[in-house]
Amino acid sequence: MTAFSLEPAQLTWRGELRALAAERLRPLADKGEPGHVNRALVAELGALGLLSRLFTSGALDLCLMRESLAHACTEAETALALQGLGAHPLHAHGTETQRARWLPGVAAGTTVAAFALSEPDAGSDAAALTLTATPSAGAVATPPGPVAPDADPDGGSGWRLTGEKCWISNAPEADFYTVFARTTPGAGARGVTAFLVPADRPGLSGSPLDMLSPHPIGALAFDAVPVTADDVLGEPDRGFRVAMDTLNLFRPSVGAFAVGMAQAALDATVAHTTSRDAFGGKLRDLQTVAHQVAEMSLRTEAARLMVYAAATAYDEGAPDVPRRAAMAKLLATETAQYVVDRAVQLHGARALRRGHLLEHLYREVRAPRVYEGASEVQRGIIARELYRTHDTTTEEAGT
Repeated sequence: MTAFSLEPAQLTWRGELRALAAERLRPLADKGEPGHVNRALVAELGALGLLSRLFTSGALDLCLMRESLAHACTEAETALALQGLGAHPLHAHGTETQRARWLPGVAAGTTVAAFALSEPDAGSDAAALTLTATPSAGAVATPPGPVAPDADPDGGSGWRLTGEKCWISNAPEADFYTVFARTTPGAGARGVTAFLVPADRPGLSGSPLDMLSPHPIGALAFDAVPVTADDVLGEPDRGFRVAMDTLNLFRPSVGAFAVGMAQAALDATVAHTTSRDAFGGKLRDLQTVAHQVAEMSLRTEAARLMVYAAATAYDEGAPDVPRRAAMAKLLATETAQYVVDRAVQLHGARALRRGHLLEHLYREVRAPRVYEGASEVQRGIIARELYRTHDTTTEEAGT
């Protein structure tokens, strides 16, 4: 089964992607400015057909793309992933009009998308969002459901978004944002609506954040930003489902990104310990070194298999996708941190020099343990799903 043994065509494609990343994407990435959207790189991803593939293939295909690109060019991997993350809600839940307006540009790499969920005080607890969508003048509400927009005589309709978003990748340089806002106060996860918000909407502003990771991350401020029913993705008050559907797809692929980095660090370590002279022989001849390399390989392969299994479960519509996705992201990101750290240790001081592959990976590998749900959140999801299954089984057995 594909979760444990890739088909020959998939293995070939993975190799081709690694070559493309090294030969065509790496040079463009090197010309980019840290902290800013590299539009030339995004456009090349579109020209290669990789961005359009985000919307025509499944989770396993996405994982293979992210793992392969990450092996040779983490910037290209991240640019591809952010296009997918920002536009997947539109692709899966948008109207025909919305998709026709925005998706062609996303696929071509000429339109930059962003996923705006996190807030200064609501990161991992997405149900605690406070960005508020208040009805515009003339809007009406039908208790106890969400506020329903209705045009007023002066032309006002829909909602006004007020509040902040923070830690948003591609902000403030994206062309549109998938924004999650509270439409029903006090309703928790059931009172959130997803909106497609173009970057040029009046009242929307942003600022970049100086982060450890080189890709762009920023904060957004919403000062009564107008949105209407035509901007809703999915249904009012059901935006949390849109967010979770997106995260269930992308969490395993975050694991794939991590596996790609781990594999790159492992490959570099095998080459280094083979060529490095130490204590009258090669570094790899030392048992303590060889055993560390073996452990790095073991953990990387275990993480890869779990990522593939989670992606295959998503593609097959399995009921335990949230648990599998959480396990895959957790194991793979923690593994990548371990493998890159061990690689740095075995390379010594040279790996700490600015511009070295491992210095770059060391900066890149830390963030995936935090974004799209920190490791602690993933453990919470796993435990919750385990106990839910236990309780359901117990009830059905009548015990």
